[in-house]
Amino acid sequence: MLWTPGQILKTRPFRIDTILGMGGFGMTYKATHLQLNYQIVLKTPNLSLQNDPEYANFVRRFIREGQILAKFCQNAHPGIVRISDLFEEKGLHCLVRDLIVGQSLFDTVRQRGRLPDTEAVAIIRQIGEALSDVHQAGIVHRDAHPGNIMLRPNGQAVLIDFGLASELMPTIISSRHPHNPAFAPWEQHIEGSGKPTVDIYTLAASLYYAVTGKVPTASLNRHFRNEALPPAKDFGVKDWVSLAIEKGMASEAEKRPQSMQDWLSYLREPIPQTIASVSVQLKSARGVDYTRLRDLLAAGKWKEADGETLKVMLKAARREKEGYFDKESIENFPCDDLRTIDQLWVKYSQGRFGFSVQKKIWLEVGGKVDYETQCKLGDRVGWSKGGQWLDKSNLTWNKQAPAGHLPVGGGGGVGWVVWCSSLASRAVSCNL
Repeated sequence: MLWTPGQILKTRPFRIDTILGMGGFGMTYKATHLQLNYQIVLKTPNLSLQNDPEYANFVRRFIREGQILAKFCQNAHPGIVRISDLFEEKGLHCLVRDLIVGQSLFDTVRQRGRLPDTEAVAIIRQIGEALSDVHQAGIVHRDAHPGNIMLRPNGQAVLIDFGLASELMPTIISSRHPHNPAFAPWEQHIEGSGKPTVDIYTLAASLYYAVTGKVPTASLNRHFRNEALPPAKDFGVKDWVSLAIEKGMASEAEKRPQSMQDWLSYLREPIPQTIASVSVQLKSARGVDYTRLRDLLAAGKWKEADGETLKVMLKAARREKEGYFDKESIENFPCDDLRTIDQLWVKYSQGRFGFSVQKKIWLEVGGKVDYETQCKLGDRVGWSKGGQWLDKSNLTWNKQAPAGHLPVGGGGGVGWVVWCSSLASRAVSCNL
């Protein structure tokens, strides 16, 4: 039984508008909530599976995953589509999720051609961070291909369609194959694997597609027929991006990084070796002494150095009495002092931290002085998680932190609202 456009459901006040997709495992529909007048997406098991001997198990898993994902979505994650309801209509179970307005990564590449490395990596990192949280909740997506990665107009990447998702243990093997074989590892086809390494392969394959504009060689052909995957670097892709793809798309699961965070560590641009040899002149337009900040950073005392950064910046901004920054004081912060502080952080972190690093990421996520851009920047540098701003006590005070994580200085909690984009904007005007 297919729902048809114009049909109004009995169990919920939903009107079916159109069929969005029909896969081996499920059906998706765009519908309208008649009482609230907004559009949603409905997902049901594909009734063509009813003759499959595993159909009853598949339905039970469908229901269980809906319950898990709904609970997971109580703390909204910007990179994961929100599941809002699970119900049954005439024996057919249905998940309700938000309608994401935008374009899929697949269609974006098809229209524009291969994306710049930096843009593609930023998209994949957002989805990778989301999947890392999904894995911690005991779920593997198993279908994070470009068609299931939606790009909002503001650049936010959102992972949709958990129709193939499985709990890590145990895995139910269906006689049906995934409907996107080019992006799935061979063990998912043959064994029905539901390990995190499946998502790592699929996301690396999605990155390959984004930066080359080419659908990757199917894993079954690579594994059983020895067909080669043309290296991404042959398409002009940077070596470090090509290496990340190679690691994530290793044919054997045990040769891939074993966690999403391990794989994401390859998606960091290498730090130029010349940074450490740069000599920093401790210039100040306001007579501020930066000797102690230099010594703390040289000793790798990141938390203490962050506290010293706040102290010297308040002095340079002539806000010591107030003890905090306002928007005007950041917009007029002396460039000599901002450059000195930045160069010290960049030098002693070997390019991982500093205002210029934060500025680069800020430009990648939109480069606007608004709350939406601040949130995207916060997610990228690890100042927020799942839409919640972190307190300074919950930050990471070592070089394993995300690029741009430090310094935080006047940030922390709602303090990020002023600190994030305004300071990044000042870094641009000071030509950091």
